[in-house]
Amino acid sequence: MMKNCAKTATQESSAQKTLVRENSGASKAQKTVFLGMSGGVDSSVSAILLKNAGYKVVGCYMKNWSKDLPGMKCPWAEDLADAKRVATKLDLDFLIFDFEKAYKEKVVDYMIAEFKSGRTPNPDIMCNEEIKFKLFFEEALARGADFIATGHYAKSENGLLKLAKDENKDQTYFLYRISKEALKKTIFPLSDMKKPEVKAFAKENGLSNAYKKESMGVCFVGDVGMKDFLREYIDIKPGEIREIETEKVLGTHDGTVFYTLGQRHGLYVGGGLPYYVVKKDLEKNIVYVSNNLNEKNLWSKEIELENIFLRDAIEKTEQQGNNKKLDNNQESKSTEQASSPIKIRIRHRAPLIPAIFIPSESRVILQEEIKVPASGQSIVFYSGDVCLGGGIVK
Repeated sequence: MMKNCAKTATQESSAQKTLVRENSGASKAQKTVFLGMSGGVDSSVSAILLKNAGYKVVGCYMKNWSKDLPGMKCPWAEDLADAKRVATKLDLDFLIFDFEKAYKEKVVDYMIAEFKSGRTPNPDIMCNEEIKFKLFFEEALARGADFIATGHYAKSENGLLKLAKDENKDQTYFLYRISKEALKKTIFPLSDMKKPEVKAFAKENGLSNAYKKESMGVCFVGDVGMKDFLREYIDIKPGEIREIETEKVLGTHDGTVFYTLGQRHGLYVGGGLPYYVVKKDLEKNIVYVSNNLNEKNLWSKEIELENIFLRDAIEKTEQQGNNKKLDNNQESKSTEQASSPIKIRIRHRAPLIPAIFIPSESRVILQEEIKVPASGQSIVFYSGDVCLGGGIVK
């Protein structure tokens, strides 16, 4: 028998208060939540929290990818079985959503096209935008859901996306492109819990996946490395690795698509000072490197963006911050066009750093130089604990 969580897990109290605060109003017993269940511990604990809060919880498995690759078995069937097992234990209705066709078109094809063009995309961000918080969201509401929920570490309040309590696990970086409409009807039950608390909670309640290892590979394939996956879809040709200052050939690479600007590991070009990728020539199939940490292609105070996505939250921030000066003496023309100072995150778990966003020029200006993020990656904007949106590096 599952333990009574309200009595046995002290970690639940803060999460329970969050569920009540975020969705106060009508009786929770009258509200139906479609919960995305991946078979992992986070979504399973979310199911318990939602049920104990009085919601009618419907467990939902999204079948996004089921194709096996040579020598690599897709884990979807095992994940589905784990999700079903938890749903059965908690006496939840359970649905399977087959999104494979849409996922292939919206996420996989996008990712492959980006790599072919020499960019470094983030498929997790596209999955959240197009599948989990658009397609699943729309399907769930059409089937009678009042809310959707996931096991992400983030917080949703009145259409705002906010940082989770667990700074190390916070996933707002991957969620920044979710619409305000979806956020208003999304619950993140783990917003006020830290990962160790979630694991302890799962153990206390006898969840079979409490010890399940988190997948670290391609988001939709499992423990498959990105190189192994891309080899199945892109014609990969080996080529030369050259030192950019001298054009000297230092070694060979196994495909330009596998290399990212600023990459240090996996070059295998000899001892001495470490080399960094500073440029890729797709036409000539050459990867250029340098061991000069001051190489001009590595650093910048400005980042150009495209496909910018902003929620209403930034409008108030811009109005409050118009015409504020930069600390690094930028030209007056730029400061006049600038929105208020914000903070940005250039990758998941990277520290938040001060910046100015100039909407008219689709770029951010930083106070100090940083290693240039790869094109195709996302820069995410924050004001305090609110995630405002972001854009993709041009």
